[in-house]
Amino acid sequence: MCIGQPLKSLCRDFAVSPLFYAVISLVFAAIPIAWAAPFEGGGPTKQPIKIVIPFGAGGVADLTARVVGQALSERLGQPVVIENKPGAGGIIASDLVAKSEPDGHTLLLISNATAVSSGLFKSLPYDTLKDFAAVSLLGTFDIAVIVPENSKFSSLNELIAYAKANPGKLNLGSINIGSTQNLAAELFKSTAGIDLQVVPFNGTPSLISALRGGQIDVGIEILTPVLPQIKAHAIKVLAITGEKRSSSMPEVPTALESQIKGMVASSWNGIAAPARTPEVTIERLNKEIVEVLRSPTVRQKLLNLNVDPKPTTPQQAQDWLRAEIKVWGQVIDRAGIEKQ
Repeated sequence: MCIGQPLKSLCRDFAVSPLFYAVISLVFAAIPIAWAAPFEGGGPTKQPIKIVIPFGAGGVADLTARVVGQALSERLGQPVVIENKPGAGGIIASDLVAKSEPDGHTLLLISNATAVSSGLFKSLPYDTLKDFAAVSLLGTFDIAVIVPENSKFSSLNELIAYAKANPGKLNLGSINIGSTQNLAAELFKSTAGIDLQVVPFNGTPSLISALRGGQIDVGIEILTPVLPQIKAHAIKVLAITGEKRSSSMPEVPTALESQIKGMVASSWNGIAAPARTPEVTIERLNKEIVEVLRSPTVRQKLLNLNVDPKPTTPQQAQDWLRAEIKVWGQVIDRAGIEKQ
């Protein structure tokens, strides 16, 4: 039997076999399904989904996006492409996505840097809250207070007590001015009520070299890239700055446990779309991303990267971004960091 009146005529004219009818029926029956996925009623589907990353390849953000992107591709049945666009504090990538078609096919990996940029730059070519629609958070990952393995400090309280008794004598290292780690260092300085010099370095390797070489006394860095140094007993962790202990180092206390009220800082990643993206598309993307993050396989892959999966609703993700912009803006102002 043929599908539709035009095909009935076609079948009569060419007198093809019943087997041909069956094949044609299957092909045409499948076409609406292919056209409907992945965004039912939410936009075109022939092009791949692109996640734009404001960082280079190989970092935690990039690896997180690739784990999630691969699983998302499998769920949706279409390619998910990761495009790295580092530079200018994430402005290049963010501006590209803000000006993209709001059809759900071009997404942005948002992070601490997205929030920090709002307070660090005098002006941006987009409005972070108005020009993006958050879809979901992906995960959070720990920031650590680290010292050399042979440091005289065995706890955060010891370090703080020494700093208070010897104002201005300790050097605290972080990476670049305006980075999450650098602002976390400034937050630590103010919440602990201590006087020390925050010294910026151009990357994690330089920071670790200075720490091991004795040029600085303490450092603040994302935990994941320094784990090899910890496992090699070159450096040790005094505290984690998140709200809870790290799943990879549960024996290490948080700064909150050391009675440093207000010292909460962690890195995070999420997904956002251009602001005018239809709500139905945002909801569908959120549904699929949440399911991906709840997958035991994906969850374990992220935990192996020291990323704690954190699926949210779009509104929760938007509220998170708004709160982060406020927090880091206040840190920037208190630290007197000049806006760029």
